Parts: sequence; C-alpha cells; structure tokens
Amino acid sequence: MPVAGGPIAAKLPMRVKVLTGFGSVAFGVKDNGFSFFLLIFYNQVLGMDAALVSLALLIALLVDAVVDPLIGNLSDRTYTRWGRRLPWLYAAPVPLAMLWVWLWSPPGGAAPSFAGLVGIAIAVRVLLSACEVPSIALVPELTQDYDERTTLFRYRFLSGWIGGLGMMILAYTVFMPGPEGMLSLEGYQAFGIFGAVLMAASVIGSAAGLHPLVARLPDHKPEHFTFKGAFAEIVEAFSEKSFLIFAAGGLAAYVAQGMTFSISNYLNLFVWQLSGSQLVFYPLVLFASVVLMFVIVGPMHRRWGKNGSAALSAVAAAVIGIMPYGLLLAGLWPPAGSNASTAGFYAFVFIANALGVVSLVSATSMMAEIVEAFEERTGRRAEGSFFSGGWLVQKCATGAGIFVTGQIIAFAGLATNSAPGTVPDEVLARLILCFGAAGVGLALVSAFWLGRFPISRAEHEARLERLAHRRKPDPLAEAARADPEGHSVGA
Repeated sequence: MPVAGGPIAAKLPMRVKVLTGFGSVAFGVKDNGFSFFLLIFYNQVLGMDAALVSLALLIALLVDAVVDPLIGNLSDRTYTRWGRRLPWLYAAPVPLAMLWVWLWSPPGGAAPSFAGLVGIAIAVRVLLSACEVPSIALVPELTQDYDERTTLFRYRFLSGWIGGLGMMILAYTVFMPGPEGMLSLEGYQAFGIFGAVLMAASVIGSAAGLHPLVARLPDHKPEHFTFKGAFAEIVEAFSEKSFLIFAAGGLAAYVAQGMTFSISNYLNLFVWQLSGSQLVFYPLVLFASVVLMFVIVGPMHRRWGKNGSAALSAVAAAVIGIMPYGLLLAGLWPPAGSNASTAGFYAFVFIANALGVVSLVSATSMMAEIVEAFEERTGRRAEGSFFSGGWLVQKCATGAGIFVTGQIIAFAGLATNSAPGTVPDEVLARLILCFGAAGVGLALVSAFWLGRFPISRAEHEARLERLAHRRKPDPLAEAARADPEGHSVGA
C-alpha cells in the first residue's frame, strides 16, 4: 500500500510491476505500427512517395513533441481524489483507439492528402501521449529506490515490446502473411482494428489495477493552469543540467532507433530477401533479445551504473548490428535468402537489439533520478514535465529517424513497388552504406553524452536522505504554530 503523501515502499509486489508494465503495451502497439509498417503501408500499398510520407510523419512528431510538455505539465497540475494521473488514463484510450482504426483504414481505401496524413498522425500521437506520459510518470511516484525504478522500467519495456512484437507476429502470420501479404490493404485494416482494442485494454486495465494504490488527493493543490506559468515551469525543468545531458544522448539514441525500425522491413525484404516462413521468426528473435535485456540490465547497472551501461551498450549494439551487412558487401556471407544467411543475420540481431534496448532502458531510468534533483533545487516535483520532456526528445528523434530512412531510400534509388531479388546491387550497396554510417555515428554521439550523466547511485541515495531530512517537521516551527502568542511550553 502507498505511504501517505509519498511513494510506495522500496520493494514492490509483483502485481504492481506487472500492472505498471501492462500500461506500456499501447505504446508498443503504436510504436511498432509507426516504425515498422506505416511508411511501407502508405508508400507501397497506398502509393504515396516515401520521402513525402516520412516528411509528413516528421512534421506530426514535431508538433506532438511541442504538445507533450504541456500534457506533462497538465498532468502534474491535475488535482482530483483519483490523484494526478488516473483521470488521463481513463479519458484518452477510447478516442485513441478510434483514430488508430482510421489511420489504417483511410476513407475509400485511398491515400489521404499530405495534410490529411499529417493531421491524423498528430491526433494519434497526442492521444497516445495523454496515455503514456501520465502512465510513465507514475514510476517515480511508486518508488524512490534506484534499483526498483530500473525494475519497473524493465517491465514497461518488456511489456511494450511484447505488445509491439505480438502485433508484428500477427501481421506476418494472420493479417499480412508473406512478403506479398504486406502489400494487402485488407490486412492493414484488420491490423488496425485489433491494435486499437489492445491499446485501449492495456491503458484502462493498468489504470484500474493500480487505482487502489495511487488514487488519493495530492499533497499540495497546484496553481491554476496558465500557458505562461506552464511554459515557465517547463523551461525551468528542462534547464536542469542532468536533463540536458540525458537529452543530448537520448536524442542520438532515438534517432538511431527510429531509423533502424523504419528501415528494417526494407532491409529484410530487399537485402536479406527473407521468405514468408523466415520472416515469421524475426519478431521472435526480437522478443528473445528483449528477454536477454531483461536478464542482463540489472547486473550491468550494478557493475557500470546506468550511465556506463547506456554508453557501452549503445556502441556495442551499433557495431554488432552492422557487421553482417559489412560481411555481405565483402562477399563473405552466405547467399541472401538462404537458411544459413537468415540464421546468421538473426544471431547478430539477437545480440545487437538486446544491447540497444539495454541502452534505452538505462537512459529512461536515469530520468527518474532527475525528479529528485529538481525537487532538491526547487522544492517541487515535476514527474510529468520530465517524462514528457523525455517523450519530446524521443518523438523528435524518432521522427528524424523515420525522415532519415525516407531520404536514404530516395538517395539509394529504390523504386516504388520493387520486388525482392530484383533490386540492383548498386542500389542495395548505397542503402547499406548510408544505413551503417548513420547508425555507427549516432551511437558514438549517444555514448559520449549518456556516459557523462552526472547522477550516480551514491549521489541519488544521498539526495534522498537530504530530502527526507528536509521533509521532517521542524519542532520549533510546530511549537510556534501551536502557541502563536509565544508562551513557553508548559507555562
């Protein structure tokens, strides 16, 4: 049960960890759809230009990223008997689900206008933020423990990946089986409907399960919302030195992730020429890699801390991930499409993706410690603002990554409606070289900044002690309030 006026005790029950993680399934469904399928759906199925689609998604992400801090600030200011976060988690999921269906079932089955795609993408992302920002902001409220916060983020990442990869498996096996099925309009429509139901169920289910723990009136009633006051608080929060360092490293990491996810179907189909039966194993390999992350991230944090783990994993993931492409270009790889080629490629993906997710989990968990650093400096907690700031970084970067993919595809000269096995070698070489150079460069930038994150375990625990001492009532002040006339006690 929660401590009155403070976070739950350090060790959390398993059901709290599972319920906290379950809420991120919606993000996994959305992220998988936007990163893996939306570009190829609007480009190859609906016939929109890839560079134009990627530009529309980038614009939508940038607009949404500006809105995110306002959502976080509003969440911090929400003052109800259900607490600060739950009202958002009950109100946003249903309209989100309705718009998700519309995104994958455009009226008449035809491509929307450029402005229409931008509009629907913005609406979906804003509603997803109204679910995810309050949900993830619950983590620092649930526990102050350095390791337990990592545990909660492990469950959130694991659940998010389960949601996303589950949708990918269904896409490859049920909705759009085989490479040709990925060009099926009806398959994407079914994909959208099922994903919408899953998103709404995960957010509402998580909120309802955590309701008895977090539904309480906040300790302090915030001031009324004004745009001037909100932006002043956001600027103050984002000026925190540790947040700026996180933002620099996280920006590069999420650009790389956005690029890698959005280009993966192109690489899988045209470079590795995976058949339908081989492609089914791709999400299973990714899921296995996330399980590996779940096992190794705790020991890595104990050995190298969150910042060291993030930096080391970012570089290792990029180097291991690009190795099979280098071997393929050098002629030292089995023929693309063969079982040996596919098995070798999946082995590299298994290790590289596990390390990549370790880096992202480590970076996300760092943000929870920024909350107390800000509280010590200002006397205020701003979980929603900081995690919305993290979303701002992630969304801007992911949008930039998808934009980079669109430009790489256009630069490489990959034609619309291309068939696997028919793409010229020089096109594939340009695709691989641009992808590899961008991935390694971004990993080095990410590692440089994340490795310099200033809040260690020891500093965080010392700060908690100082904050606990500050929160203790002053006996002299209490006595003065009890005896405003100034009489000595016992007189």
